[in-house]
Amino acid sequence: MSQGIKGKVVLITGGSTGIGAEVARLLASRGAQVAVAARRKDKLDGVVSEITTAGGMARAYALDVTDKKQVESVVAAVVADFGKIDVLINNAGLMPIRPMSEVNTDEWDAMIDVNLKGTLYGIAAVLPRFIAQDSGHIINLSSVAGIKVFAPGGTVYSGTKFAVSAISEGLRQEVGETIRVTSIEPGAVDSDLKHSTSGTAQDTVLEFYKQAIPAASVARAIAFAIEQPDDVDINEIVIRPTKQVF
Repeated sequence: MSQGIKGKVVLITGGSTGIGAEVARLLASRGAQVAVAARRKDKLDGVVSEITTAGGMARAYALDVTDKKQVESVVAAVVADFGKIDVLINNAGLMPIRPMSEVNTDEWDAMIDVNLKGTLYGIAAVLPRFIAQDSGHIINLSSVAGIKVFAPGGTVYSGTKFAVSAISEGLRQEVGETIRVTSIEPGAVDSDLKHSTSGTAQDTVLEFYKQAIPAASVARAIAFAIEQPDDVDINEIVIRPTKQVF
């Protein structure tokens, strides 16, 4: 089960809870050396403690993905601490659902900064290193809302996730001969993401997420992409609850 994963150094943004934390636990259990990064250092420390208690290797790094200097610094720290970096998982994200007619530009800015710019800053920090070592794997968390517009309410969120999907595919075409690129497109997953909505759509979002699948389900999909031989690139995985129509 650890073939293709054991010994790899994996950096996961948004690694304190939800999908990021579950990916960290799973990959560490299969022999990966895991770096988890997020704003809430106390939550990260809890994830690291779980992993190390179980015999795995992990370290925590405080990170705001909207600050490109911080992203570069964390990537440099991971390389210094572990000696290399093999996989970047751009997982940090926000999903405040609200009709565009309410014109909450602060939420729009936040989604663009975290979902889109945060992903780009991660790519920018690892790509020169991956090119230099002639290998690497970039995994971007998009969404089913990145393949079908989630409206009303999720229009701007969909815009950011469509962009992530497009950037993933374009990057694959540019560097795919030596660097693998995967776009993960989950549907409703049990995580903190659903709590990003604080406005008029909150009840609707929470009702929708009653069908959510565990974050561990997405973690297994990500592990599947990583564990493939170097000449196999899983470019896109759509994963949603069986009963989810959207």
